[in-house]
Amino acid sequence: MTTATQGACRLAHWGLIRAEGADAASFLHGQLTQSVTDLSTTQARLGGYCSAKGRLMANFVLLREGPENFALLLPRELIPGLVKRLSMFVLRAKAKLRDASDETPIWGLVGPGVPAELPIWGVQAGLLRLPDALGQRRALVLGTQPPSSAELSAPDWAWLEVQAGLPWVSAGTAEHFVPQMINWELLGGVNFQKGCYPGQEVVARSQYRGTVKRRTQLLLGAAASPLPLAGAELFAGPDREQPVGEVVMAAQQGDQMALLAELQLSAWETEAELQTSDGQRLQRAALPYAVKAPE
Repeated sequence: MTTATQGACRLAHWGLIRAEGADAASFLHGQLTQSVTDLSTTQARLGGYCSAKGRLMANFVLLREGPENFALLLPRELIPGLVKRLSMFVLRAKAKLRDASDETPIWGLVGPGVPAELPIWGVQAGLLRLPDALGQRRALVLGTQPPSSAELSAPDWAWLEVQAGLPWVSAGTAEHFVPQMINWELLGGVNFQKGCYPGQEVVARSQYRGTVKRRTQLLLGAAASPLPLAGAELFAGPDREQPVGEVVMAAQQGDQMALLAELQLSAWETEAELQTSDGQRLQRAALPYAVKAPE
């Protein structure tokens, strides 16, 4: 891979939704792929919001900030649509949702400034530990800029996100994937024991009837300008008639590019070379967690 990077970075492309009120927990619990009512203030969870067809409209990190206060951290471009969508279903529930991105900056922190004793997804004084990447501890920090001896660039942060195998839905891929297609249930973003939520039947059927034929994989290639956009088609060999997958996220560092790509399971097994639409060659690489088809 490439060199390790440390420091802090303002994640201007990330924001947060705040959900507040006496019914905020029960309302979110009935809308999201994740269990909310039993969430503590010291442990974050991954979650998602699906269409009726089980496709992710957004995925996010879910925090409990107080008994009646929650925050959803996600790419900022998706926030207006998600707030509008969720607000449609509040009805008489005592819950309000708002875009709180401007009042709470989000920072990325990499290196020894992240407490080693804090577990993955643990929350402590506004710091939320993320899965490590390339041997480096990582965290999101809400509000105040974290003390750090170095400034981390946005491309360096994106590189570590891809290497960690954390796929984030963007405007270019909204409603493209059921959660399993981006390994979301493997990462803990789906609770199959909770009650109903929009798209739940499709997500459960995909899990238990073996209908998931796509997964997300890490791919490496030479640096490209511009980087492939989220949603860009990928192909196996010279055949340009039938794409075998699409880009979920892309990043580059130095002379190397890394992609998180949603691919047909058959494309994992074939020996055909994976390529972008303009012929950029890609090599399969290992994610930091095991991937298998739902059983």
